[in-house]
Amino acid sequence: MPDAVKVGFVPLSATPRGIVVVFCDDGLRIGQASQKALNGAADLIKRAAATAQFKGKDGAVLDLLAPHGIKIQRLMVIGTGKGKDLKDRDFLKYGGTLAGRLNSASEPVTVLTELPEATMTPEQVSALGAGLKLRAYRFDRYKTKKKDEEGGVRADIALAVADPAAAKKAFAPQSHLTDGVIIARDLVNEPPNVLYPEEFAKRAAALRKLGVVVEILDVPAMKKLGMGALLGVGQGSARPSRTVVMRYNGGKAGAQPVAFIGKGVCFDTGGISIKPSGSMEDMKGDMGGAACVVGLMHALAARKAKVNVVGAIGLVENMPDGNAQRPGDIVTSMSGQTIEIINTDAEGRLVLADVLWYVATKFKPKFMIDLATLTGAIMVALGTEHAGLFSNNDELADRLIKAGQETGEKVWRMPLGPEYDKLVDSQFADMKNTGGRHGGSITAAQFLQRFVNDVPWAHLDIAGTAMGAPKSEINQSWGSGYGVRLLDRLVWDSYEAKK
Repeated sequence: MPDAVKVGFVPLSATPRGIVVVFCDDGLRIGQASQKALNGAADLIKRAAATAQFKGKDGAVLDLLAPHGIKIQRLMVIGTGKGKDLKDRDFLKYGGTLAGRLNSASEPVTVLTELPEATMTPEQVSALGAGLKLRAYRFDRYKTKKKDEEGGVRADIALAVADPAAAKKAFAPQSHLTDGVIIARDLVNEPPNVLYPEEFAKRAAALRKLGVVVEILDVPAMKKLGMGALLGVGQGSARPSRTVVMRYNGGKAGAQPVAFIGKGVCFDTGGISIKPSGSMEDMKGDMGGAACVVGLMHALAARKAKVNVVGAIGLVENMPDGNAQRPGDIVTSMSGQTIEIINTDAEGRLVLADVLWYVATKFKPKFMIDLATLTGAIMVALGTEHAGLFSNNDELADRLIKAGQETGEKVWRMPLGPEYDKLVDSQFADMKNTGGRHGGSITAAQFLQRFVNDVPWAHLDIAGTAMGAPKSEINQSWGSGYGVRLLDRLVWDSYEAKK
């Protein structure tokens, strides 16, 4: 995978060149090594700040071209605000801020990783580097003509650090994690005529290079297993459905795995219950959950996470041809439970139902988490800032909330309960695939809960955060890669962090 930006490490004492970046607080103070590197030109910062009304506020940037008194092309000053307990995600944001200001710069960049009171820790430096890579992301492979202002950062960026070896070691897992996010973004951004179920499965199979065991179930295999819910969704498409099961064994032999399941509707017309034409092109992203699971499996395997993990994705297209599933049909899921189809546009839960049951019964995971761009209702409730969290296990829910706070990929817990569950009961089958207009995200989660077989489980409805996520300091592209950093942190906190 070619990096959008190349990040390297040099000693803090190295001679800066090209574009130089320093950090200051709200008193415009910079660190001692930064003062030395600027060779007296540090006074320029205060004079320029007065003119530009720059006060060193958190995330603010002062940009000086061809500063007098030092042989560099450009000096950028990033404010960190008042002295505070900065978190890793603050440095992730600073890296994104820097990449956004560099635009399509191709000159060498030297970043002096020093705060006014101390040098940055290796962990802070690694977060800074990750923010640079994430904000520099572009998906422009199908453009034959590219404008300069649309190009990503082409510069080689040297992070000047107190201990290059320690910084490089700390950055390695962050770099793998960032690559996982970029994989998820690429998958979401690919056009549906390129990325259909068979091609998606092929790309997931590339994880074999990292030691991941990948099994691809075709239509005959899924029929043999009885996956009637998943197969019903895809039966109207010329593109055959697939289920992909990825296993990474980095923990103790025989130890119970954890599992992540993703909805992979590669294109969703709504089927016979067809969607309005407005913005239907965005339905190429209805596989954001599956994209996250593939990106997560890459991140965990590449950094050799010390845990056994199962990743499973159900891949379908929901199309309205003469063989398509109809409202009123009744299908039999792998669990043996029957489902009356009320609306063919409530298809993601049908895909997840069979994959959840398959994973729960075959692998008996310690817990499992599914991710799905499942309902527009979650966006009505939470907008694009939080994913909806539903769970049958308070401990798992609390750990996800904590991981969300640490990474900035926030979740908000929503209710489950028998009052909602009865809304998906059917007159003609064991259940129906929609509970009506009210509480749509909740009834979708209640439907899924019927297929988890009492395994500790959480459902993340990521319709807003994966597809409609607002632009931020680390995400300027449609398709945020939401969930990769969240779940990687959950695994780290649960199994790898030093207690």
